[in-house]
Amino acid sequence: MPTTRNGAFHVRIKRERAIPLIMSPVPGRPAPIEKNSGMNDTEIELIDSARLPTRFGDFTAHAFKGAHSGIEHLALSVGEVAGDDVLIRMHSECLTGDVFGSCRCDCGPQLELAMEKIAAEGRGILLYLRGHEGRGIGLAEKIRAYRLQDGGLDTVDANLALGQAIDARNYAFAADLLHQWGVTSVRLMSNNPLKAAALEKAGIRVNEQLRHIVPSNAENEKYLATKRTRMGHLLD
Repeated sequence: MPTTRNGAFHVRIKRERAIPLIMSPVPGRPAPIEKNSGMNDTEIELIDSARLPTRFGDFTAHAFKGAHSGIEHLALSVGEVAGDDVLIRMHSECLTGDVFGSCRCDCGPQLELAMEKIAAEGRGILLYLRGHEGRGIGLAEKIRAYRLQDGGLDTVDANLALGQAIDARNYAFAADLLHQWGVTSVRLMSNNPLKAAALEKAGIRVNEQLRHIVPSNAENEKYLATKRTRMGHLLD
């Protein structure tokens, strides 16, 4: 469990090199600039935990705050999570999809499906990773990328046209938090092979990567196809 200091819980985070960003070279265009996702805190403080009843079932919500960045994160847990084969979802923050129900992505339905599966399992963790908006480029830049996509670019080329990385996310915080909870191996709900690779690199065994596919719609079919063909997501 997290160490205790002055009556508060603290999770110490080691500085780790982020998983390499996916780059698709575009002739005549400068390489994208790496952006800091705000997830490189050396210490994460657990502010408090409380019961969170939802339409999917009862969770325990754990609020964390980065000691240096000030970014707040949330973890939802069910049951005793220490040990092997813990069902987990590392969900990147998506305001447009998770809150406003945007049809441009699959994030909102994926979040709901993860909560439903963890509640049904009776044991698991959902890590809600803030600072990951737009694959780490931020909310405003994501809206700018949407405008470029409306003009014909796909989600990869839109990021590159803005001078952004295709994927600037860092999962070191999530892996270290799992270590602090005594999680040794997981069943990961994700279509993204980079998430599994990040956990393995950090010493969390991924015993199974469970495809986390939700129905597509006319607005996100091109987006999902791009994630499959250009980013290697398991969406077949």
